[in-house]
Amino acid sequence: MARVCQVTGKKPSRGFKYAIRGIAKKKKGIGLKVTGKTKRRFQPNLMKKRLWLGSENRFVTLRLSSSALRTIDKVGVEVVVRKMRSEGACV
Repeated sequence: MARVCQVTGKKPSRGFKYAIRGIAKKKKGIGLKVTGKTKRRFQPNLMKKRLWLGSENRFVTLRLSSSALRTIDKVGVEVVVRKMRSEGACV
């Protein structure tokens, strides 16, 4: 199963990890220098949550990011599930 949030669509993004040497200028050094770059992935903060859907009188299990949980707290689970179904996601 891919690491994708079912509500927001967040997925892993790519970036770099920098190897740095030197002493910072504010500590009276010559400055920090980048000595290497390594590719890495930034993973979304995903968690599996069981949410109560009052209109259907049942639980729904979703794989959500933390920002999606905040959205659900703000607008409600009913609105989010209705929007997901209109976009074609099976919930």
